[in-house]
Amino acid sequence: MERSPRAVVATVVGSALTALALSGCGMSLFFPVVEESTPFPQDVDPSIEPYYSQVLRWEQCGDFQCATATAPLDWDDPSAGDIELALIRQPAREDRIGSLLVNPGGPGVSGYNVVAEALDTAVTEPIQDRYDIVGFDPRGVGRSTAVTCLEDDDLDRLLYGSAAGSRGSDTWLTAQNERTHSFGQACLANTGALLANVDTVSTARDLDMLRAALGEEHLDYLGFSYGAYLGTVYAGTYPDRVGRIVLDGAIDPALGDAQITIAQAQGLEAALRSYLAACMPAATCPFQGTVDDAMATVRGILDAVSKNPIASTDGRLLTADTLLIAIAAPLYDADTWPALDTLFGTVVAGQAEFALTIVDGYYGRTPEGEYDGNQMEALRAIRCLDYPAQNSVAVMKEQGRALTEAAPHLGPYLAYGDLACLSWPHRSERAPAPITAPGAAPILVLGTTNDPATPYAWAVAVASQLESGVLVTLQGEGHTAFNAGNACVDAIVEQYLLDGVVTAADVVC
Repeated sequence: MERSPRAVVATVVGSALTALALSGCGMSLFFPVVEESTPFPQDVDPSIEPYYSQVLRWEQCGDFQCATATAPLDWDDPSAGDIELALIRQPAREDRIGSLLVNPGGPGVSGYNVVAEALDTAVTEPIQDRYDIVGFDPRGVGRSTAVTCLEDDDLDRLLYGSAAGSRGSDTWLTAQNERTHSFGQACLANTGALLANVDTVSTARDLDMLRAALGEEHLDYLGFSYGAYLGTVYAGTYPDRVGRIVLDGAIDPALGDAQITIAQAQGLEAALRSYLAACMPAATCPFQGTVDDAMATVRGILDAVSKNPIASTDGRLLTADTLLIAIAAPLYDADTWPALDTLFGTVVAGQAEFALTIVDGYYGRTPEGEYDGNQMEALRAIRCLDYPAQNSVAVMKEQGRALTEAAPHLGPYLAYGDLACLSWPHRSERAPAPITAPGAAPILVLGTTNDPATPYAWAVAVASQLESGVLVTLQGEGHTAFNAGNACVDAIVEQYLLDGVVTAADVVC
C-alpha cells in the first residue's frame, strides 16, 4: 500500500461516516481569469521544444483556475502522438514567490482533486499565501489522458471477488494469474499505447515540462509518499533544475519490490501494535490480554476470512486481501484508529459492510457502486512499469516465507504481490538504484518514525543518497509528517519553501 490517506482514506468513527481527506477546504475565493502563462526559456532537444514552450491558457473553474497541458505520449519518440495533462491552481494570495507543484501520492491519486477538494489538508495557509499551488493529474490518471480498463461491475468482481483454492496453492496461483492476466489485457485493449508510457520517469519528464510552461526556472515541489518518489526521480533526472523540493514519506529508489513489501509489512505491524497498545486499556476495545495476544487474534481473523470470505448485502465479498486494506487504511493516521474498534467487532460478528466502506474509500468507490477516477487501474499500470516482477513461482514462495518471518501476522497476506505484474502487457525495464542528484540545491526529506506505509528507514536512506538531502525526523505515528499537526515540522518546511532557509543539520521534531 502506497497511496496517501490525505487523498483517499474514508473511515467511520463511532457511527458517523467521516471523509478524512476529501472533506474539502471550504473556501469561497475568486481569482480573475488568467488567459495564459509565459513559458520559461529552456535549452532542450528541438524535438521536444514545442512542449516546453507551449502556452498554458487558464480558465476559471469554480474557485480555482484550470488548464490543459500537452505532453508527448512517448518522450523518446515525440512523433508517436500527444496526451493531455489536467492542471488546476490556486493563485498566491499575497506577495507571489512562484508556482509550487503538489503530488499527493498513489500512484494513481488525483493531484487535481487534492487542490480542488482538500487543499488545506496538504498545504498550510502561509504557503498558500505566497505560492500559486498547482495540482495535476499525472499521465494515466484521472482527468489527464487516463488508463482505462474495466467497467464498474467488472472492477467490482476483480477487487471484491475471491480466487479459487487456498492461498499459495497451485490452484490459487493459477486462478490469481488468470485474473490479473485478464485485467491486464482489458487495460491494453482500452488504453492502447499509453499503457506502456505511464512510468514514473515519463511523469518526471512531464513535471519538468510543466515547470517550464509555468514560467519557472527551477522546480518548487511538494510530494507525499509516491509523490515523494516522483520528486526523487525528478531530482535525479534534472538536478540542475531543482528549486525547493520537499519529499514527505520518501521511498528508497534502491529497493526492489520484495524489499519494499517486507518493509511495509513490518511498518504496518508496528503501527498495528501501537493501535492495540492504545486500544486495550479502554473498556470498548475488542481485544483482551497482551498486545502479543491481540496480534495473534488479528492473524486468526485474517485466516478465518481467508478460508470463508464474508458476503455483504450487495453480494460483494470481504476476502482476507480486502480485509487487510480495511485494517491498513486507518493505521495511516492515529486519529482514525478508533475505526478499527468497530471494524474488528463487525468482522468477528460476520458483517462485511463496515470493512467494505473503508475499502471503498481507498479504491474511490462511491455508495452507488461507481468509481470516482481510475485510482486502482492507474496504480497497477504505473507500478508494473516501475518495478520488475519476479517470474519464478518458486522464488515467490521463498519470498513469501521471508515475508512471514519478518512480519508474521500481516506478512502472509502481502505475499505474492508479483502476480499482479507477472502477466502484465508491458514489463518493467527499471533497475532499482540509489539516486544522488549531484549538484542539486538542498532537498528536504521528511520521515516519521512509525510510518506504516513509507518506513522511516527509507527517508534516512533517501536523505543519505541525495548529495544535498536534509533529513527532518518526526517522532510519532502516521503516514507523512507535514501539515499533520506538528508545529516543528511545519515551521521547518515553511521556512524552507518561503524563505529558502535550510536547517543546518538533520533535525528531530
